Amino acid sequence: MSTAACYTLAELAGILGGELQGDPSLQIRSLATLMSAGESQLSFFANSRYLQQLRETKAEAVLVSAAHRSDCPVATIVVDDPYLAFARASQLFDWRRPAKPGVHPTAVIAEGVPVPADAEIGAHVVIEADVALGQGVVIGAGSVIGERCVIGDRTRLEANVTLYPNVRLGSDVLVHSAAVLGSDGFGFAPTPLGWEKICQLGGVVVEDRVEIGAGVTIDRGALDDTRIGAGVKLDNQIQIAHNVVIGRDSAIAGCTAVAGSTRIGERCTIAGMTGITGHLEIADGSHVTAMSLVSKSITRPGVYSSGTGLEPHQQWKRNVVRFRQLDELARRVRKLEQAVELYSTEGQKDDGR
Repeated sequence: MSTAACYTLAELAGILGGELQGDPSLQIRSLATLMSAGESQLSFFANSRYLQQLRETKAEAVLVSAAHRSDCPVATIVVDDPYLAFARASQLFDWRRPAKPGVHPTAVIAEGVPVPADAEIGAHVVIEADVALGQGVVIGAGSVIGERCVIGDRTRLEANVTLYPNVRLGSDVLVHSAAVLGSDGFGFAPTPLGWEKICQLGGVVVEDRVEIGAGVTIDRGALDDTRIGAGVKLDNQIQIAHNVVIGRDSAIAGCTAVAGSTRIGERCTIAGMTGITGHLEIADGSHVTAMSLVSKSITRPGVYSSGTGLEPHQQWKRNVVRFRQLDELARRVRKLEQAVELYSTEGQKDDGR
């Protein structure tokens, strides 16, 4: 968190739209958890499991709902949604400094590429021909921007981001380090002598307000573009294959892999380490839990799971053996059902004589 930022409680209450109970002149310099917070620090209470910590906190002030203001021994800012208020407060203390306009002398920029006066181009950045940069962009050190890329206003690339040619980023996008956008999709045609490469001729389109985590790879489309809708949030270490479309305001957690040509709807959440096979449709508002395998389309919104929960190792081994026996067990049950049906039918015939 920034050590330079400082707000009075009155200022924070105004910014966050809350009702202040306490000294309006108290100053807040950082945020902290209920347990660790102390002088000049603001915390928040959004989970009943931490009620005792709320009652014992030494924070300068706490963001709380009206239902819990009486449980807090220090100053409060009462808001409808403390977690949302905390998210907005965190932006006031973010460690990222504003853009520092200028081009580092080690940057290499192709002739004819206009750099806005308020843009920041870091050390050892490479910008190739026919790139368009928006107002207030920040390009972190060591990043490479390929030919014909477009980067929208106020978009920020952290250090060592790579954009292959023909990648378009909207406004207010944040791309974390080591992300690679526009690499080739996995396309090969089988031949008797091996694999024939299918050149990937599409691009990548990322709409406004998207955040892309560290180490994310987004493949370019084979013919059409791979598309990431407005407001999408991608965690670290995610693979998005060619021609995938992700609808606006969806969120995908770390280590998930999405295979080619799958379309994920709007406002979906995909939990960590999920695998999604190719050419599927996932309905708007779908929620997939961690370590699930999505192998067929989801046509109705809801919560879906396929992973198995943790259990003691010996029990897990026994259950694995039983799982392998399920098919044979199902066959035996079916035979028993057929025998019962036959016996019942014969009995009815006897009763009719």
